[in-house]
Amino acid sequence: MTAAVSERTVEMYPLKPRVLEAVNVERITPRMVRVDFGGPDIAGLRSDNFADHVKLWFPDPDTGEHVLPVVEDDRCLNFRAPGVIYRDYTVRRFDAEAGLLTIDFVVHDHGPGGRWAAAAKPGDRLGVLGPRGTVYYPDYSHYVLLADETALPAAARRIEELPRDASVTAFFEVADAAEEQELDAPRGAEITWLHRNGAAPGTTDLLLRALEKAELPAEGVFVWVGGEADALKPIRRLLKERGLVRGRDFEVDGYWRRGVSNLDHHAADEDDE
Repeated sequence: MTAAVSERTVEMYPLKPRVLEAVNVERITPRMVRVDFGGPDIAGLRSDNFADHVKLWFPDPDTGEHVLPVVEDDRCLNFRAPGVIYRDYTVRRFDAEAGLLTIDFVVHDHGPGGRWAAAAKPGDRLGVLGPRGTVYYPDYSHYVLLADETALPAAARRIEELPRDASVTAFFEVADAAEEQELDAPRGAEITWLHRNGAAPGTTDLLLRALEKAELPAEGVFVWVGGEADALKPIRRLLKERGLVRGRDFEVDGYWRRGVSNLDHHAADEDDE
């Protein structure tokens, strides 16, 4: 559960490299695979909030070579070493008592993560680095969440960890009706699934149009948005036009950008300001 705080705060975690093993693999929709990771290396791992992310280090699909993270003095030394293949993923769920880290993968054939997940089986191992830290948010009167499928794991975790009486409005963009998921949402949560119906990911304005029509409370609202970086630019502008302040009233996180491999989503936010 997210800690109760009076204002937005950040906590950094010590950086430790891990090798975790797939314990359970489940295809939860035609295009989404859920993997529970465990193993002795999970000891000490923390993930306290919905937007926490880890870097997963994948084996080379052609050679099988698997370069793993090397950390010294709280710094990773081999991000740019030959053969390194890693991608950022948000933590869908973390159960410290059971020793399980859950990651949801969008399955596709144009990236190492999606290809790995499509063939994943119990016993497969990945390098894991992070989470590097976490953000604690204060309580709000109303939450608005907008996400495409890449940010859906974070948004879904947020919904499931909110108090059962929380006021929530959510808009989730997915490929089609088959990609909708059952979520353990608070009572009265309003969740709308937006279908691309053949349009390519990152090419629609479904989330923007949904937000334009949404009536937000005059105060006490927090909006969190995640998805394709360029598609989120007009959403960020709209929120500012409505008088919301970034960091206090909203966060917009570019999880990926069309045509860019392994986007640094922190840098994407800075570039879009």
